[in-house]
Amino acid sequence: MTPSTGAALRLLAASVDAKAVAEIGTGCGVSGIHLLHGMRPDGVLTTVDPEPDHQQFARQAFRVCGFASNRARFIPGRALDVLPRLADAGYDLVFCDGDRLEYPDYLAESLRLLRPGGLVVFEGVFANGRTVDSGPQPTEVLRLRELLRTVRESQELVPSLLPVGDGLLCAVKR
Repeated sequence: MTPSTGAALRLLAASVDAKAVAEIGTGCGVSGIHLLHGMRPDGVLTTVDPEPDHQQFARQAFRVCGFASNRARFIPGRALDVLPRLADAGYDLVFCDGDRLEYPDYLAESLRLLRPGGLVVFEGVFANGRTVDSGPQPTEVLRLRELLRTVRESQELVPSLLPVGDGLLCAVKR
């Protein structure tokens, strides 16, 4: 994650006064640290990842950064198995940085999870420039194009594409 992407995540979390954030793709915890810095001091990050090792590493990183253990909830598992168990309209922000083949499915779950005025953010939507390349593309890029089209055409969302890092697609739920 680039520093500009991290700064954008902090800003976005702060702009919705986030108290509850769902993160798809814990990774090593870098995005979670940025989100936690932007969230309210009493906010809780719920982070989902299929790799328990990633979550353990992130848990240590959060601790080193001074976040109390009750600021993050770690749920191991595939996002599409875990997300249906999370509360409807219970989140201020959903950050998606998981399997790009599943991004359109994450959007559907995110819309259910978000409160009105909440924000969904997808990382990596430029796919290193491939989403605008006219040549034949792998399935991942075709799924990203599908996501971009769906968000753009949705009457339920107010979208913007931020040109930071490898592209942040942001959309506010009406």
